[in-house]
Amino acid sequence: MTELAVLVPVLARPHRVAPFLKAMSTTVDATVLFVADPDDVDELDALEEAGAEFISPGGNYASKIRAGIDATTEPLIFTAADDLLPHGGWFETAKSYLTDQVQVVGVNDLCTTRVQRGEHATHFLMTREYTNSPCVDGSPGPFFQGYHHWFCDDELVRTAQRRDTIVFASDAIVEHLHPITQSAPDDATYQKGRSRSAEDRALFKKRCRKYLP
Repeated sequence: MTELAVLVPVLARPHRVAPFLKAMSTTVDATVLFVADPDDVDELDALEEAGAEFISPGGNYASKIRAGIDATTEPLIFTAADDLLPHGGWFETAKSYLTDQVQVVGVNDLCTTRVQRGEHATHFLMTREYTNSPCVDGSPGPFFQGYHHWFCDDELVRTAQRRDTIVFASDAIVEHLHPITQSAPDDATYQKGRSRSAEDRALFKKRCRKYLP
């Protein structure tokens, strides 16, 4: 058994399945589990064609990650996405930051200035122990499942900071291929996230006032 499970929530990007698998396999020996929607036919076909391991419970990013955690047993978990390009040594570097106290490591996606300054992260290496910790309201973690997509990572960072159990690894690079860096087209998945961002932002602010003042 490998020590790492890479969880990959997917939605309407069948063309990213094979490239992601190839890129990840060149950097780490891990169980890669895709988490799909049951009615996303093209995605499911691409996963089958690539011989990928997958489940298809549906749901948003946070709930898919939770389903992936429950479907795996590895002691370490990386919360990924299909638009990532891991750089060599990312796992060993991120893992080196883990201690008895530090249970969450934010990696550098080379995407936003907040991430590059070490103020935020969107993808994380976590211990299984931490992934089974509840959100601040007691609901299943590690991401609050009430967000459409955005701000679930913001809350995870804020919560882990409060618990003093997170660090940012600027030298563990898992590049985010994103329209804002002109490294990916602005597809329907990105657009869907933006369309609900105002609601997610409002919910995040409300939850911070109530649980993380």
